[in-house]
Amino acid sequence: MRRVFLGVDCGTQSTKVVLRDGVTGGVVAVGRAPHELIERDDGTREQDPAWWIDALRIAVRDATRGERFDIGGIGVSGQQHGLVCLDQSDRPVRAAKLWNDTTTARECAELTRTLGGESRVLELTGNLLLPGYTGPKIAWLATHEPDAYARTVRMCLPHDYLNLWLTGEFVTEAGDASGTAYFDVRARHYSDAVLAAIDATRDWTRTLPPIAVSLSVVGTLRGEAAELLGLGAGVSVSAGGGDNMMSAIGCDVVTPGPVAVSLGTSGTAFAYRDRPAVDPLGEAAAFCDSTGGWLPLTATLNCTSVTEWVRSLFGMDHADVDAAVASEGARGLAFLPYLSGERTPNRPEAAGVFVGLRADHGRDVIVRAVVEGVTFGLAYGLDALHRAGVAPTEVTLVGGGSASDAWAQLCADVFGLPVVRPTIVEAAASGAARQAQWAVEAKRPGLAPAASRRFEPRPRPVLREAAERMAALREMSRANQL
Repeated sequence: MRRVFLGVDCGTQSTKVVLRDGVTGGVVAVGRAPHELIERDDGTREQDPAWWIDALRIAVRDATRGERFDIGGIGVSGQQHGLVCLDQSDRPVRAAKLWNDTTTARECAELTRTLGGESRVLELTGNLLLPGYTGPKIAWLATHEPDAYARTVRMCLPHDYLNLWLTGEFVTEAGDASGTAYFDVRARHYSDAVLAAIDATRDWTRTLPPIAVSLSVVGTLRGEAAELLGLGAGVSVSAGGGDNMMSAIGCDVVTPGPVAVSLGTSGTAFAYRDRPAVDPLGEAAAFCDSTGGWLPLTATLNCTSVTEWVRSLFGMDHADVDAAVASEGARGLAFLPYLSGERTPNRPEAAGVFVGLRADHGRDVIVRAVVEGVTFGLAYGLDALHRAGVAPTEVTLVGGGSASDAWAQLCADVFGLPVVRPTIVEAAASGAARQAQWAVEAKRPGLAPAASRRFEPRPRPVLREAAERMAALREMSRANQL
């Protein structure tokens, strides 16, 4: 019987499951199931955790398709920063508030003031208090839904909740925990000062999951979960981690040097460091990774969510979009892509803005401007990584948007760096499977040989002009002049 490791990625739009060959490292099967999303105009973005369990069941059965495998281990990747509140029976009290929920701007400001300002917050945790992070969500719940807060006995992250459902063990690990804003990334433990600022009366030891070693087995698949998934009970489950940490493992960003950019619903840029890497301005997140190191990372809320918006707006297929992106330029049109607010830079209440629109700008020019705006946002994030000590010589491009040759070339041109696009199937889910094998076998599994394509940067004066326009727009946005 073929020995495989099962990786789960519970994302914003869907749950993906991969079966990764234990010998070759290749992905032998993939399963998927979509999620619903609760969205409101006030910035609310939520999901019922029960939807994740239903999607997990469907995706696992879609991957296995009735075939028998020797499952060597299971690893779970989850969307970061989400707040899952559980009652005394570990049932969700309410829908989970997600990473892209921006309702907590006021709580961020109040907590930052209480703790003594941004510089003090950076000293305590290595990260600023941003609306996407988990800590402000807890403060929001206590203020806006005190009954739900009072009924909450335990709190965890989405991947922690899935591990709890799989194994019955309430536990987390440093990679995902470092995205909560109440975790000290240097010392790898919860920050008592930040938790006290959120609620000085709550028993946080009882409320939050203990921190496990990332490369460890935290439990085994319990019988009820195994039956629903169509698997055998007793399979080892690794600590797992956040989706960015698992993507790093999936594309081998587990040693100093490589820098990855992911074109997903959100856009991210990250690199491995063997010591804490803190951006003095706090725009690059000083996360831990899920192998024992650190993972400085920048995230933009608006990436393929924006490119899909403009594609749908004009009723275009992906080939039409690629043709527009491959055109000569946006002809003076600039787009600030903050359709859902923004995290880097921190503008949770911002909106999208077109500047320079003229009557002779047709569909393709508008699409090109939108994709340029998203890409310049990622370049801004790479600059923040530079401040954290990351010096990339090339970029590994992953995520759904990386399938576009035109966008990959635009990334190379805008970043001014060679871009390598490896053939990776579901980077986060594959990384979760790889981490599970690493934990079970106590050695780093190799990667399957992957063909890749390389895109060299081209000197393009039109992009230099566009970069200057985008920088001016960001400054105007920061000064509330838009």
